Amino acid sequence: MLVVCGAGGFIGGYLVKSLIALGERVRAIDIKPLSDWYQLSDEADNVQADLRLRESCHEVLSQASAVYNLACDMGGIGFIENNKAECMLNVLINTHLLMAAKDHRVSKYFFASSACVYAASKQDSTKGTALCEKDAYPAMPEDGYGWEKLFGERMCRHFSEDFGIATRVGRFHNVYGPYGAYDGGREKAPAAICRKVIEAKFSGREYLDIWGDGNQTRSFTYIDDCIKGIELLMKSDVAEPLNVGSSEAVTINELVDLVEAIAGTQLERRYQPSAPLGVAGRNSDNSMIRRHLGWEPSIRLREGLEKTYSWIYQEMSNALGQTAHEGNEKTSNQNPTIPIRSSK
Repeated sequence: MLVVCGAGGFIGGYLVKSLIALGERVRAIDIKPLSDWYQLSDEADNVQADLRLRESCHEVLSQASAVYNLACDMGGIGFIENNKAECMLNVLINTHLLMAAKDHRVSKYFFASSACVYAASKQDSTKGTALCEKDAYPAMPEDGYGWEKLFGERMCRHFSEDFGIATRVGRFHNVYGPYGAYDGGREKAPAAICRKVIEAKFSGREYLDIWGDGNQTRSFTYIDDCIKGIELLMKSDVAEPLNVGSSEAVTINELVDLVEAIAGTQLERRYQPSAPLGVAGRNSDNSMIRRHLGWEPSIRLREGLEKTYSWIYQEMSNALGQTAHEGNEKTSNQNPTIPIRSSK
């Protein structure tokens, strides 16, 4: 039995579907009610449980042969900068899952880490420094969320050393794609920009707001590449953390350029320098993943954005259509309010 923790989240939902497609028996766990899961696979044993509690972790790992820990209270930069204590409390999930994995003699354990573990001093240039795995030390990670992830990595290392659990750690770099959050404060930059451009198209607005000056550099990893990376890492004998991220770096302005091109529009950009920004520049150095796994994420940003934009556009169109049916006054308004909802 494979246990996916955080299965009601964006990456977790895709991972459950992938494992089922491979013929695996899967138990899917999340704290949210099943009706709020981003994706729900009927073929899985779907369980609502609070994995911050030690007893819950012991219950769900019964008969588990491998664990995928993607359970985490997190979101985009706006969320993690304003909810540091909540992010730190995620250490309870990983700690209790590792303890339960030891007691149940689980053979393999995957921990979803983040590029937020990397030292801030190596990310102060908008040129988008390519970060290799050793750049996590000397430690100076993103406050709150980054420290929690780095601590989680160390927990995995020491449980492997002391108790023989084969732990695998993937450092994710800005994973995006359809069936993810695109509003509400937890969305990441690709989904947020897609939403803002679609809102402008629907409402006739000729501008969009951009956090910062648009020169911040990032790389964005399409969800299919992320799932492939997890699969390969779990099949490997690589005990050290590996980047699972695209090496295609772009500025936020270039990200907006791509979304505008997909949408067939061009908007005025209103910059918000006081908004949460994160580091100046971050990219993924994929030397180690190529060397160890003979693979690296390869889906181009334009290709992934086209699929993501199309899905968000359809979701927002459906929401607008549903609202329009509630009253003619909303259909007759030339610039109707756009109802936005997060994908569940």
